[in-house]
Amino acid sequence: MKIMMFAHNGSLNRGCEAIVRSSTAILKERIKDAKVYLASDQPETDQIIAKLDGIYDGSKLEIKKYSYDWFLSSLKVKLYQDESYALGKIHHNIIKNIKDMDVCLSIGGDNYCYGEQPGWYEIDRRVKEQGKKLVLWGCSIGEEDMSERKLEDLKLFDLILSRESLTYNMLVGKGLKNVKLCADPAFTMEKEELALPTGWQEGNTVGLNFSPLVWKRNKQSQAAIDELIRHILEKTDMTIALTPHVIIDGNNDYEVLKSYYETYKHTGRVILLPDHLTAIQYKGYIARMRFFIGARTHATIAAYSNYVPTMVLGYSVKSKGIAKDIFGEEKLVLGIEQISNSVLLIQKFDEMVREEEALIKKLKQEIPGIQKMSYKAVDYLSGLA
Repeated sequence: MKIMMFAHNGSLNRGCEAIVRSSTAILKERIKDAKVYLASDQPETDQIIAKLDGIYDGSKLEIKKYSYDWFLSSLKVKLYQDESYALGKIHHNIIKNIKDMDVCLSIGGDNYCYGEQPGWYEIDRRVKEQGKKLVLWGCSIGEEDMSERKLEDLKLFDLILSRESLTYNMLVGKGLKNVKLCADPAFTMEKEELALPTGWQEGNTVGLNFSPLVWKRNKQSQAAIDELIRHILEKTDMTIALTPHVIIDGNNDYEVLKSYYETYKHTGRVILLPDHLTAIQYKGYIARMRFFIGARTHATIAAYSNYVPTMVLGYSVKSKGIAKDIFGEEKLVLGIEQISNSVLLIQKFDEMVREEEALIKKLKQEIPGIQKMSYKAVDYLSGLA
């Protein structure tokens, strides 16, 4: 079976890397003779994923002004409101590889959370036009993200694999018959343990991940996180390990975390992990933390899957759904509007510390089942053949 993953922006988002890396591993583990390829917007960032059989440049192409394609595209849009010719040219780097594949996996996870996606819709249409299997792999979509156009696109898929039950129930409620429940593949991802940095307290380090994405959506949250850091330094003897997980220009966790590091490095109890580690190396550090506080979903998945009590600075349905599937409730997940409330942040942190043993016990009970659900995605995919 030849499988192409697409809708991937590159591995400088270590969550995207985690999806590609873990998906490739479980697909090859469960499907005999599976060949897995990746179409990437930034293929040079994905060379770290050794198990892939090939990496294609899937970046968008520009239609040059006043070219034949530009005139034809403009005419089709103007006369017929038809974008398909233009979108086909823009996404040619992905579309040209469809003919060689058996299955095309749209892997963005939360790509469908950010408005209309006409480019992906056109690729999806071309996949089905060529008689290939089309799968939405490990997705999360909120009710508020849905539209009629998006629903029509989702009906094209041979299989939609939801990575948590909130999305699954919403899509089934919309009348879709092609939806199955699984779990994020990254729950199964391996880890690589590097040497611990100076200042790390074994068994007594709390990880903190914060992102510009969250800060931009709630400007007051940055000050609230500062209050939380002060609380941890004053009321506990823990070391804080500031942990970036996305290092993209304009959306770089490291830049936000570095400002906290500069403010508190004099305490000797705040360390900043480097900005060049791979997903498995970040997971290796997160696995050795006592607690974790994170805004990036795959950083929190790294913690959950190593039984580390975790507080989530959530900003979408995925955070809530994943926590609900583990704990039966949205345990220690704060919504975007709540994370500017420093009193609430501190209360939730203290709750996590108080319930440390119970949380570890619950994670040890539930995570093996969640990992089995990650593998279920491959079983459902195999059933398409």
